[in-house]
Amino acid sequence: MTYAQAGVSIEAGDALVERIKPLARATTRAGVLGGIGGFGALFDLKGAGFRDPVLVSTTDGVGTKLRLAIDAGVHGTVGQDLVAMCVNDLVVQGAEPLFFLDYFATGALEVDQAAQVIAGIADGCKLAGCALVGGETAEMPGMYHGGDYDLAGFAVGAAERDALLPRDVAPGDAILGLGSSGVHSNGYSLVRRIVAASGLALGAPCPWAPGTLGAALLEPTRIYVRSVLALHRAGLLKAAAHITGGGLPGNLPRVLPEGVDAVLQAGSWAVPAVFSWLARSGNVAEAEMLRVFNCGVGMALVVTDADAALALLRDAGETATRIGVVTAGAGEVRLEGALPL
Repeated sequence: MTYAQAGVSIEAGDALVERIKPLARATTRAGVLGGIGGFGALFDLKGAGFRDPVLVSTTDGVGTKLRLAIDAGVHGTVGQDLVAMCVNDLVVQGAEPLFFLDYFATGALEVDQAAQVIAGIADGCKLAGCALVGGETAEMPGMYHGGDYDLAGFAVGAAERDALLPRDVAPGDAILGLGSSGVHSNGYSLVRRIVAASGLALGAPCPWAPGTLGAALLEPTRIYVRSVLALHRAGLLKAAAHITGGGLPGNLPRVLPEGVDAVLQAGSWAVPAVFSWLARSGNVAEAEMLRVFNCGVGMALVVTDADAALALLRDAGETATRIGVVTAGAGEVRLEGALPL
């Protein structure tokens, strides 16, 4: 017997490595030593310019958004989702993303499919300013079927010890919201159930935007690294929360100290049309929408000088809005008014 007869192609794996080498090289940055092909990746923190660094690490996936990508046959954007879910979690702690590794698992390796996914990962790394230094491609017959695959990502960043976030959040601080591109990468089990109930195919015209429903729902997660780091380096940022599963009520309290609340003004930020469609089509209550989805705010920021922060963020190309204020309280998020769903 041979390994190929058991369902694993060493040749396909080698072909994929050759396809992705130039993608990885295009993401290199200061501090990277060597390249793809070794048993481990090397990184020089001193070479990256750090004097007293603290390492910060994250790992994540993209959930059942993968199911939607596989069903729609669109594989070029979930790689950016994967990077975003990791690096956006790094930057909220004041860390600069340094390098990224991916894990791609499938039943039978389709080189073109895998290359599209990894090209998206490389695109995400370039947006985040981090290097794609390696990963693992696992071909596992009997574990995945019919073109299915799974993804996981791992990011490492660093921050100077005296620049870690959050810090010094106090009543009177302003809360800003950075606009999301849509659903990002959370809540897709509910999204898929709503799509099924609507009777629409993924290739059907999208009810709220040009193009197909599938393409609209696969809009990739925004990567906020460069703008948030710029705000932090300007001395304007006290805390940041990446709004993922749990929404604003579940994520903003994670960066609030004891004795304060976040009071948000519903209607102060734009809610993308996809959320109105999901709420109406799925008969989803406002409280559930807020608990599951980002509802238009991909990143919440606590800042010292709201006007200066808004100007910097808008110059960086962000859709930034003042959405609330920090008050004395018990570490909760309070929403005043109703979302325009």
